[in-house]
Amino acid sequence: MSKTQEVQKEMVEAMKAKDAQRKETLTLLLSALKAKAKDKREDLTEEEENTIILKEIKQAEESLAGAEKAGREDLVEMNRSRKKVLSEFAPKQMDEAEIMAIIKEVLQKLGIEKPTAQDKGTIMKNLMPLVKGKADGGLVNRLVGEVMK
Repeated sequence: MSKTQEVQKEMVEAMKAKDAQRKETLTLLLSALKAKAKDKREDLTEEEENTIILKEIKQAEESLAGAEKAGREDLVEMNRSRKKVLSEFAPKQMDEAEIMAIIKEVLQKLGIEKPTAQDKGTIMKNLMPLVKGKADGGLVNRLVGEVMK
C-alpha cells in the first residue's frame, strides 16, 4: 500500500471518528501528494512521497516556531498536533550513530583519513545521496563538521 493510499485510509478513519484536526491535517497531506502525482502524470515513488511528507513536517515546524515566537497558544497547539500526525507517515530517521557510520564509509571510500574544510564539498556530495530522506540535512552537516575537527 502506497503512502497516498495509507493517508487516504487514515483520513476516512478520522472522519468516522469525527477527529476534525486529524482529518484536516490528512486532507492537506493528501492534496499535496495528489497534486505532485498529477504534475508528474504518474504515481509517486516511495521516495517522492517521503520527500513531500518531510516537507510538510518542516512547514509545520516552521509554523510552530513562528507561533511560539508570537505567543499564539492556539496556533502552537494546532501545529504540534499537525506535526504529530504527519510524523506517523514519515520515514524512520537515522540517528547520529547510523549517520556517523555512513560518514566513515564515505571517508574510507574516498580515501580521506583526516578530512579538512576543503574536503567537505566532496564528502557531502558523496554522502547526501546515501542519507537523503532518511536523515536531517542539518544534523548530517553538523556531524561532518565534527569529523573534520
